[in-house]
Amino acid sequence: MTFPVVGMVGGGQLARMTHESGIPLGIRFKLLSDTPQDSAAQVVNEVVIGDYRDLDTLREFARGCDVITFDHEHVPTEHLRALEADGIPVRPGPDALVHAQDKGVMRAKLDAIGVPCPRHRIVRDPADVAAFADELGRGGHEVPSGKGGGRRAGGFPVVLKTVRGGYDGKGVWVVNSAEEAAEPFRAGVPVLAEEKVDFVRELAANVVRSPHGQAVAYPVVESRQVNGVCDTVIAPAPGLDETLALRAEEMALGIAKELDVVGHLAVELFQTRDGRVLVNELAMRPHNSGHWTMDGAITSQFANHVRAVLDLPLGDPRPRAPWTVMVNVLGGDYPDMYSAYLHCMARDPQLKIHMYGKDVKPGRKVGHVNTYGDDLDDVLERARHAAGYLRGTITE
Repeated sequence: MTFPVVGMVGGGQLARMTHESGIPLGIRFKLLSDTPQDSAAQVVNEVVIGDYRDLDTLREFARGCDVITFDHEHVPTEHLRALEADGIPVRPGPDALVHAQDKGVMRAKLDAIGVPCPRHRIVRDPADVAAFADELGRGGHEVPSGKGGGRRAGGFPVVLKTVRGGYDGKGVWVVNSAEEAAEPFRAGVPVLAEEKVDFVRELAANVVRSPHGQAVAYPVVESRQVNGVCDTVIAPAPGLDETLALRAEEMALGIAKELDVVGHLAVELFQTRDGRVLVNELAMRPHNSGHWTMDGAITSQFANHVRAVLDLPLGDPRPRAPWTVMVNVLGGDYPDMYSAYLHCMARDPQLKIHMYGKDVKPGRKVGHVNTYGDDLDDVLERARHAAGYLRGTITE
């Protein structure tokens, strides 16, 4: 019996954990990585070092692969079309993936299919940003006192994003005037302007879809950011109205179907003060908001992504415990994280630690921890303590 070979473009931690989920199934992985030191390159048997932006490199890498998938969205769309023309399955395909690559294309498509989003427009220069802010101001509404004190919800501040690239707060600016809006245009790339949404919290709806249309949805989670970087994910989102949760899941499943996504789709959402959910971003790969599923769901996001790209029946996404919390471990001034295992594991035998094999640098995601249980306050405290102790910000 010959088991399939999954070609994974990108050598980061998402590729590492996706490979891990394929091991019990006997699925072979081939990796296209930037360097031998990349997270996944340390553990995958067959590694090609090369530039994903070079078509010849991609074509050579794809030889012997049964399907190509990704741990990032940055492979040029035209290269993916060339691979498909060569007869190589690419999942998600370029027609879907472009909506995660280009925020302008994504917003236009979501508008066309009736998905609620923040008000937005492609802008050419700071004067165009000012004009957009003026439109928002005229269409704004009064914010109740105690939630901003009578400030109009339209106008400045405005969020500016480069339409391609950018993650974890990079390539995103919040500007309060036309004068502050100059920096995003210096790179010479298109810029998307969006209203700054008055939201209660950020949510994420994670779904997985296979080539023949089977799809599953994980519980909607709350995602808490610190300095533009995901810090904590709580599954399910506490206190979320059942109707709103169902609406978010149905929205994500609908987007996956309309865009013909194959594999994992993360839909990042704003929950607004007036009871709506708006789409913030899309990611067509395993996602930080789904890391809790490694220990908290019957089938993880990584295992279901592998099943989807191979068109295998999808696994059960239901949670194993009432609450699961993931907290990212960021690098700090304490590089010897291994010595912290003794304390963390002794203190919490149920704790699950996942490290990515990365050099410890301040602010860099180097791992995450998962905890689960019946009491949310307890689960949150355990996860935060472990992540803090590993980083060195908690010492007892």
